[in-house]
Amino acid sequence: MKLLFLSTFILFVVTSFDQTESSYYDKILSHSRIRAKDKGPNVCALQQVAGTKKKYFSTCRNWYRKSICGKKALVLYECCPGYMRLEGGHGCPAVAPIDHVYGTLGIVGARSTQNYADRSQLRQEIEGVGSFTFFAPSDEAWMLLDAEIRDALLSNVNIELLNALHYHMLNYRLLTKDMKDGMTAQSMYNDLPILINHYSNGIVTVNCAKVLYANQIATNGVVHVIDRVITAVGNTIADVIEGTDDLSSLRAAATASGLLEVLGKDGHYTVFAPTNEAFGKLSRDLLERILSDPVALKAMLNYHILNSVQCSEAIMSGSTYTTLEGTNIEIGCDGDSLTVNGQKMVNRKDIVTSNGVIHLIDQVLIPDAAMQVLELTSGKQTTFYDLVKETGVSSDLSENREYTILAPMNDAFNADIMGLDQRLLKLILRNHILKLKVVLNELYSGQRLETLGGNFLRVFIYRTAVCIENSCMVRGSKEGRNGVVHQIRKVIVAVDKSLLQILREDPRFSIFLTLAESVGLTELLTEEGDWTLFVPTNDVFESLSSDELEELTSDKNALRHILLYHLLKGVYVGGGIEYGVTSLLKSYQGSRVMVKLVNNTILVNNVKSKESDLMANNGVIHVVNSLLFPKDLPVGSDSLLRILTKIIKYIELKYVPGFTYKEIRLPIVKTKVTEITRIVTTKPEIKVISGKVIQTGSTSRFTKITIEGEPQAEHEREITKLIHAEPARRANHGYRRMPVGRRARQTMRKNPIKRKPVQA
Repeated sequence: MKLLFLSTFILFVVTSFDQTESSYYDKILSHSRIRAKDKGPNVCALQQVAGTKKKYFSTCRNWYRKSICGKKALVLYECCPGYMRLEGGHGCPAVAPIDHVYGTLGIVGARSTQNYADRSQLRQEIEGVGSFTFFAPSDEAWMLLDAEIRDALLSNVNIELLNALHYHMLNYRLLTKDMKDGMTAQSMYNDLPILINHYSNGIVTVNCAKVLYANQIATNGVVHVIDRVITAVGNTIADVIEGTDDLSSLRAAATASGLLEVLGKDGHYTVFAPTNEAFGKLSRDLLERILSDPVALKAMLNYHILNSVQCSEAIMSGSTYTTLEGTNIEIGCDGDSLTVNGQKMVNRKDIVTSNGVIHLIDQVLIPDAAMQVLELTSGKQTTFYDLVKETGVSSDLSENREYTILAPMNDAFNADIMGLDQRLLKLILRNHILKLKVVLNELYSGQRLETLGGNFLRVFIYRTAVCIENSCMVRGSKEGRNGVVHQIRKVIVAVDKSLLQILREDPRFSIFLTLAESVGLTELLTEEGDWTLFVPTNDVFESLSSDELEELTSDKNALRHILLYHLLKGVYVGGGIEYGVTSLLKSYQGSRVMVKLVNNTILVNNVKSKESDLMANNGVIHVVNSLLFPKDLPVGSDSLLRILTKIIKYIELKYVPGFTYKEIRLPIVKTKVTEITRIVTTKPEIKVISGKVIQTGSTSRFTKITIEGEPQAEHEREITKLIHAEPARRANHGYRRMPVGRRARQTMRKNPIKRKPVQA
């Protein structure tokens, strides 16, 4: 009883001081206690990987997934470290008796280590006075040790075995809370370093050996049980690469880039080292190109290196790490195998060095930064990559210039596109390659980007999307050695027609076009700019007679209000509309239009779009199956109400007798008048006429008038005056907007157009 009391008291005193600052290991252990609280006091819940003896105090992520390294994990309930069961008792109410380090080895089940301590004359030392930390290999760890090495140790127990055990010891007590990630501790064997890592998932490693059972307090120190026998390390990563025949290709590349020198210095690195076989898997052209390019070579090698030590035993699931190259790599596990970017490629793990750890892999990892821009499309955009190669467009790309590739996803190439002849297909592909490198954060709305095909593509920026013409980008842009690749959803087809031209060439829109022409909207639809137009097809008007259609055009202001409600300032393509969210947009008429995307269909005031994204060089057309009408706009006449009620079903029209519509002034098409005056003098000649010497020749003045754009009626008078003006004078209109009506006369009186004499 006295011994039990003394053990409890010492354990309480030590732990109360040492656990004031908890570590990752301690926090995970606490969570395990909480999960097993129904099983009694001091019981911990563990997960054991099915089919193995591996046990873990699990993180919440692994606990709720019920798996570790992709394998099913079984739940076990055991006494927490330092506690034990009592016969007939609930849980683990007792503490293990405290003893010196030698006796504690037996308490924690490290019988082989205890036996070897006895045989090597270490027992007297660890039973005596002092403060020690013993990283004790488990019985299974000794069995996993290479038989030749184990036999060599046991054949010389007083030197080799004693030295090996001393390397597992520190001459002071070190608890898990004091173990910091990346720290180095001096062992009791020639002060050789021991590398300690303490990970956020609660796992602690010693030279990459996992701590299985921690913090077993002894009267003269502490014992931690580990899962393998550790060996002394003195070589750096560079030393290992230089001394390993199977890494000769890596050695040559690392030497050429200057990286080998870096890996010979102090640090905490993880190197995924490709073997000679891995380099042999690369195509000769690719390997020679990278080796001959110092920037690409450095990027490739740095992509294999982490600036932290990641031991295989610390990996319980996939995690992302930043490489020295600057981009991320995913390290995970699949059962006992370590994975890199989701692939099993590690054929030897945990080669521990004085400045990190090496894992040998059978594939060379090539980051985007080391690849040519076209090579970046050979993954998810294989169809685009193959077509660029087959059509010869790839020959237009130079390694010494930078480009931007807009690479459509594979399913964007439908049968119609694949059925085009090589000439047309080549034109389309060239319009997906920009003449300069433009990364994602350099794009802005209204930007014009020139392609190899000579066309200019427009950029549209929305709340949740970036679109080039009507093809919006997919997450995952890649930046390569000579450019950048943006993944897009659709194949881009260059446009050269205006909104008006599209309406005129498609017979489905003839009625809407006739209505637009009747109220003078055609010039607006040809202007340069960015517009969105919702157009109903002819079948929307099929319930109206020809007389009713004629009657609809009788009130010009009312019809102009209706038609301009279909027009928005700005280009809104389908992919740019946020899914399931209503966008409140202002029409050119002034009233609000509600647009949203549901099931890949555009809804305009809940009216479905039958076809979307008919791209024009000044906007986009969405085909709708109803005439749209502003909800807040009343109808002022019986006849108009009768007509609109026939073709508008999605809202109830508001009737206000006698309501009149304000005139909506349209922007005036700017007219540029250019006058060029040339004086032509013929070559003088000397002639004798009737006995007189006469110099002949003439001087002529020609004035050329160039009018760009379609002038409005109010411009015609001024242009006519210009054409008939005196030869020595000219009008200077430029882009000046001409006033009309009474205001025009008042303005002209106050601000007459000044004319400057032309110097002959």
